[in-house]
Amino acid sequence: MRNICVVGTGYVGLVTGACLSELGHNVICMDSDKKKVALLKKGVMPIYEPGLENLVKKNVKQKRLSFVSSLGPVVEKTEVIFIAVGTPPLEDGSADLSFVEAVAREIAKNMRSYKLIVDKSTVPVETGEWVERTMRSNLKKNIPFDVASNPEFLREGSAVYDTFNPDRIVIGVKSKRAENILREIYSPIKATVLITDIKSAELIKHASNSFLAMKISYINAISNICEITGANISKVALGMGLDKRIGRNFLDAGIGFGGFCFPKDLEAFIWISKKLGYDFNLLKEVIKINSGQRAMLVKKITDVLWVLKGKTIAVLGLAFKPNTDDMRFAPSVEIINMLQEQGAKIRAYDPEAVSKAKKILKNVYFSKDPYETSKGADCAVVLTEWDEFKNLDLKRMKRMLKHPVIVDGRNIFDPQEMAKLGFTYKSIGR
Repeated sequence: MRNICVVGTGYVGLVTGACLSELGHNVICMDSDKKKVALLKKGVMPIYEPGLENLVKKNVKQKRLSFVSSLGPVVEKTEVIFIAVGTPPLEDGSADLSFVEAVAREIAKNMRSYKLIVDKSTVPVETGEWVERTMRSNLKKNIPFDVASNPEFLREGSAVYDTFNPDRIVIGVKSKRAENILREIYSPIKATVLITDIKSAELIKHASNSFLAMKISYINAISNICEITGANISKVALGMGLDKRIGRNFLDAGIGFGGFCFPKDLEAFIWISKKLGYDFNLLKEVIKINSGQRAMLVKKITDVLWVLKGKTIAVLGLAFKPNTDDMRFAPSVEIINMLQEQGAKIRAYDPEAVSKAKKILKNVYFSKDPYETSKGADCAVVLTEWDEFKNLDLKRMKRMLKHPVIVDGRNIFDPQEMAKLGFTYKSIGR
């Protein structure tokens, strides 16, 4: 059992803190947002993530998990400090590391004994070196410490499961002491542990996310070829995925990836590479293809409705993926804005993301369910593949819509079945 502090209670920090406490460690989650901390103390979750609320409440009750809004007093109570603060993109694509720097500085100023500082946030390669320099320049005495990189590979919507069932645990360290501590922390989890140098660990995260984003853009590019030739992207993806060297995951054609990780990490990796003297044109094309999928979907809607001005469009799904309420870089935002620019009226529904969507989207009517959303609409558009939408009563949907038109940006319905039901149905690459 270790005494641990996790700085930051966002999608990564809160899940990490809750799961580490479930493993038996004493965990203090720190966040400078006092309102968020007050809500967490009451058991109110700032994010939607399956299984997280029960995990937090259980471990708070068992006194293994607590929340504070000031880092200074916590430093001496804990030996291992995970930095899980935001690293938002700057205008040039680079990551804003000011929060990471501020945390490192605060830790150094309050240290009285050995600490292991672990970068959990997604950071550019060489960040570990800067954290170490910041620590040394702010230490009042020559106190020993270690810096490590322990990138997360969590999928929003299944982050709790992923924490306890990872493909691998990557640990980037410079000392055996740091390695042993992190091995002990994760010892209850049965997974491959990869020990590397810090720079390699930092690169593994950006390289992994960029590769997965590339895989999505690749299958979307193939879907465009399928549409031109009349081939079926679902069958093509299945045929490709059966090759063990390729695999079926991340070969679902649609409106492209969104969320905070892939767009941010791609831009950051391009910026890092440029800074190091390498022009990563491949990743630039990944972004270009991804953006083009949004415009392509709007064109499909225009093709079936002709003039969008004055038409009512029912949007099913707002979050960037199912089982999350995350609206950051969600494709729905860009698509809705494009539709509104052409004069369309938008009605929208999402099982979890409406409260956050209301802060971002303007002049949108938010409904209580997909049927109310579709009532009297000229067209329904699927933007998030929630199970609720996969299990819709399509006959009822047909009665609700003014015209039986569905444009499916996530390929959740079978084209032949939709035709039998009398829908004008448009999907991606089929």
